[in-house]
Amino acid sequence: MIHLAGRAHVRHEINTDPLSEYRLANVDHTLNLVREAALAGVKRFVFISTVGVNGAETFDVPFTAEDAVAPHSAYAISKYEAELGLKALASQAGMEYVIIRPPIVYGPNAPGNFGSLMRWLKRGLPLPLGAVKNKRSFVALENLVDLILVCSRHPAAANQIFVVSDGEDISTTDLLQRLGALMGKPARLLPVPERFLAFSTHLLGKREIFQSLCGSLQVDIRKTCTLLDWTPPLSVDEGLRRAVQ
Repeated sequence: MIHLAGRAHVRHEINTDPLSEYRLANVDHTLNLVREAALAGVKRFVFISTVGVNGAETFDVPFTAEDAVAPHSAYAISKYEAELGLKALASQAGMEYVIIRPPIVYGPNAPGNFGSLMRWLKRGLPLPLGAVKNKRSFVALENLVDLILVCSRHPAAANQIFVVSDGEDISTTDLLQRLGALMGKPARLLPVPERFLAFSTHLLGKREIFQSLCGSLQVDIRKTCTLLDWTPPLSVDEGLRRAVQ
């Protein structure tokens, strides 16, 4: 059983208690499915979580699957609670589980922040992101799907947690420049200092925007590659090319 469904990418939250909505979709419904899978004799349950379970930002040291958790949002909290419930129920039922925590997943018609960046580039809008020196991990949709299939059958994946990426971490500035070149829309990037961006977004109460665009979030996939004898099939450049096509 491969479970990817969930509540995510809610841009304009209207619920006064968003965590309860995330828990309903991402915890309660997930664990109901786990119970049904166990009753049906499913041997392995592969659950797609989020690297947000590890935290919102890294500082020179990438996240690993073994790091202490620090879920930073209602979405990440709900995913972590689902992970805990899955492990407990799978143990009781004698069912194997695999948990995968991806960073931003990109591909054709990507939602979330990646989709927003592509729309901004397509419109030719000038962006104050020409001097961002962060490092972020991304994963192409094809690479994530490939890992999911490996985790569905590889003996060493049983009862493990994995992080995943394309294997190359790039800055937001570099990402925009590569995307713009592939789209035939050279990125119009203004070299605004990061300190000014941080100050401006803080004044506007949009600290999370600065963090998502200028903060670093890296994952270390050595365990994933070594334990599963896995290598991302697509490079970052090839993944971006397919996303643009």
